[in-house]
Amino acid sequence: MIPDTVPTVASAVAVPATLVAWQAAVAAGVEVRPLLQAVRARCQASAPEVWIHAVDDAAFEAQLQRLEALAAAQPDRAALLRQYPLFGAPYAVKDNIDIAGAPTTAACPAFAYTAAQDASVVARLRAAGAVWLGKTNLDQFATGLVGTRSPYGQPASVFSSAHISGGSSSGSAVAVASGAVLFSLGTDTAGSGRVPAAFNQIVGLKPTPGRVSNAGVVPACRTLDCVCVFALTVDDAAQVLAVIEGADEADPGSAFQPGPPSLGPGPLRLGIPQDLLLDPASHPAWAAALAEAQVLGHRLVPLDFTPLHETAALLYSGPWVAERHAVVQALMEAQPQALDPVVHTVIEQARRYSATDAFRALYQLQALRQRCQALWQDVDLLFVPTAPRHPRFDEVAADPVGVNSALGAYTNFVNLLGWCALALPAGTAAGGLPFGITAIAPAGHDAALAAWGGRWQQQLNLPLGALALTPAQAAAPAPAWTRRPAVRASLPLAVVGAHLSGLPLNSQLTERGARLLEATTTAPCYRLHALPGTKPPKPGLQRCAAGEGGHAIAVEVWEMPADQLGSFLALVPPPLGLGSVLLADGRHVHGFLCEAHALHGAPDVSAHGGWRAYLQSLAPAGV
Repeated sequence: MIPDTVPTVASAVAVPATLVAWQAAVAAGVEVRPLLQAVRARCQASAPEVWIHAVDDAAFEAQLQRLEALAAAQPDRAALLRQYPLFGAPYAVKDNIDIAGAPTTAACPAFAYTAAQDASVVARLRAAGAVWLGKTNLDQFATGLVGTRSPYGQPASVFSSAHISGGSSSGSAVAVASGAVLFSLGTDTAGSGRVPAAFNQIVGLKPTPGRVSNAGVVPACRTLDCVCVFALTVDDAAQVLAVIEGADEADPGSAFQPGPPSLGPGPLRLGIPQDLLLDPASHPAWAAALAEAQVLGHRLVPLDFTPLHETAALLYSGPWVAERHAVVQALMEAQPQALDPVVHTVIEQARRYSATDAFRALYQLQALRQRCQALWQDVDLLFVPTAPRHPRFDEVAADPVGVNSALGAYTNFVNLLGWCALALPAGTAAGGLPFGITAIAPAGHDAALAAWGGRWQQQLNLPLGALALTPAQAAAPAPAWTRRPAVRASLPLAVVGAHLSGLPLNSQLTERGARLLEATTTAPCYRLHALPGTKPPKPGLQRCAAGEGGHAIAVEVWEMPADQLGSFLALVPPPLGLGSVLLADGRHVHGFLCEAHALHGAPDVSAHGGWRAYLQSLAPAGV
């Protein structure tokens, strides 16, 4: 019996609750038809306001028959999962994402149309074997962070019928948190893939803009929109991202550039708000989250978030609202009553801005991007509350614009700056409501962020959504068919002298995107010499001949992007070059070595154990 299962009211079938468990069931030979019939029945029995459109009998049966044909053609289940890693996995999509033959409404019946083809993300999920079961509710035209601006109803948090689910991807988050589907797709422009995750104690993975195609997605702000993933676990979300990411000629905004596999060699510097915007009821939960971060060994770095908040203000108090107007202008002019009144009020603000205003705002954003990019010199991650508070429905009704605006304090700036983010459960606030944090990383660091988030989730081991299941219970070794988000090609590079951290040539590494992996030593079979007449001073490392005495020499191993290696090598002067260096643990990595002829007469400084120690020995006493 697979441990992470959810019983259904319509069937005695025990349905795996996570994608990892679903894959294990498929690998074990479990037939997916009864599982999917049970999941469909569960979706039909769930809160109606979660859904806008359910898969019909014909579309459902067509998907089942395709799966059965694939399984018949490949009876080896492991091989089947390698080819179709999401085989049979049930999911839902926000109803601003096209599915061929199904209606797309964007929560506006007057706007509705039947999609002629799948959105690119749906096509990739279909190709991986996933099965769609429905299209979910949203704030109309993805305009809102509350989940209350829809004629199809107002989904509530799975933890409180009095509190909002968060939006705009309201139905997608609740469908996952309630256990109706294994994962879902939403969209995120201002936080719509993160705020609902926090309010329902699930994971919300928001990629770097351009990493995932928006082709076939009704735009909110075309230049900022991101398709996002909701799941119970980071591992599940990362597997889905690995399937849907990638360049797409159908999307002019596609910009797929993988980044590093990790955020650093050890404990990280977490940038936290110096002046906290947070409801007092959540202060104990925030303090507990900070304590957990320190348990994991991370260092907290208070930051002035002023430039981030200034960036966030551009989204709704600047001309970017005109991007929303561009989508619905014709409908607003022909049928203004077709729009939700609050959505109409928000989008109508676009009329206030001129083309001149738009360019001025672009210039302002460019300046803010420069200021905000400098933050990454001081921290490795931003670590923030996902939302400052969790409002009730009556609070939103009393002040729909004000409450909504407050929710975006720590989300609105991320897409404007081109960064990625991961919303994670982080405990419980007053009244038993879930509390969430968001980790934010530079562009392209999606895979590294997911790796970090997985460790965070395992450390806290909180229940997954509203299910009586924890990450520890759901954990399983990664099988051969598991896919991970792409990372850039790179190679480890050992540096021994002026390229060490803090020394004069280290910038030649950092400006090429190289990242420090570890500080270690060579095997005890090297000698280090101080090369005369070099500026800045440089050492020469040489491996000893068999039988000669040697030393372990301190080195740093950096991850160098493969496409940057050529420009780096062009800066390396003779007699230095790259060769193979043996580390203390037996690994061979590329690293700096010196031609033998240049070492004649060069002082042997090996006894110091490394270049940095040698330089320190030259400093005047007391310095």
